Amino acid sequence: MDFLTQSLAEALGMLVSLDPELYFIVWVSLKVSVMSTIVASALGVPLGFFIAVRRFRGKRAVITLLNTLLALPTVVIGLFVYAMLSRQGVLGHWGVLYTPTAIVIGQVILILPWVASFTVSAVSRIDERYRQTAMTLGAGPVQVALAIIREARFGILGAVIAAFGRVIAEIGIAMMLGGNIKGFTRTMTTAMALEHNKGEFVLAVALGIVLLAVSLAMNIVLQAVQGRYGEDR
Repeated sequence: MDFLTQSLAEALGMLVSLDPELYFIVWVSLKVSVMSTIVASALGVPLGFFIAVRRFRGKRAVITLLNTLLALPTVVIGLFVYAMLSRQGVLGHWGVLYTPTAIVIGQVILILPWVASFTVSAVSRIDERYRQTAMTLGAGPVQVALAIIREARFGILGAVIAAFGRVIAEIGIAMMLGGNIKGFTRTMTTAMALEHNKGEFVLAVALGIVLLAVSLAMNIVLQAVQGRYGEDR
């Protein structure tokens, strides 16, 4: 118990003193996670919307595939992307292996099914009569799409937040594609794993506190937005 208390006290000291190494690791984690979430959202939201509103052959199979990919192991993605980006790989000439860009590529593949699948669920819950009414009032396809997205925006926002939470706490892809290089690609999760292996827990505890704080902050934002919407209604 004394060991835990001491580690926690020293970790809080690192946070208060603005330890450069600690906050650079946090910055790298936030940077790659935000970039991954933005790219995945830009691709996944339109994809999920299309799947939800369109009728096409194999739609149920596509939705099943998306739901299956939600459980895709990060190690599998890491191995696949590593094979593509290594010197012998198809994309080896890009020269991005063991860089933040490589981590972003892997994380986008990881959370794209999350954003698309949850967007499908959010849009599918919108009453069909809502779209029919908009069309009756003379709205064009783009206006109808925007109206539906507006009604489903909190479900979509939830999908984006869930995707961000998935990548900010991810370790397999960051380790395999980033290489855990100090001062370059070391993220919160890979640093925590390294510190644990070294038997040094102070930095790991400090990073764990930051991870919990980020998760709490994202949920508070979502709840605040939903509460304001409920008041407006």
